Amino acid sequence: MYGKTQWMIPDMYWPEITTPGHYVSHEAICVLNAGPRDAHLTVTFYFEDREPIVCGGLLCAAQRTNHMRMDKLAAVPMGVPYAALVCSDEPVVVQYSRLDTTQAENGLVTTIAYPVE
Repeated sequence: MYGKTQWMIPDMYWPEITTPGHYVSHEAICVLNAGPRDAHLTVTFYFEDREPIVCGGLLCAAQRTNHMRMDKLAAVPMGVPYAALVCSDEPVVVQYSRLDTTQAENGLVTTIAYPVE
């Protein structure tokens, strides 16, 4: 068995500013499913001052990866700190990445999410 079924990402933030002529600032939740069965995922986003947003019906096929960009996945607001809980019906590994292009020198942050189990 590879991975866990619940992962937390406590520090997420989609910058409002993108330096012209550069990549767009964005975030991604990257899922690796090294197992033999498809993984069905739900991502719940938590905020300081608003109700959670739940995105279900997501898939990471068996022995595949899925790179889910937050600006394409949900109505996550820009410039607001938030967190996420990733739940899967199969064990997976979850990584979080943020590309910050708020200045000419791009910044890339990436970390393995916290396994709940």
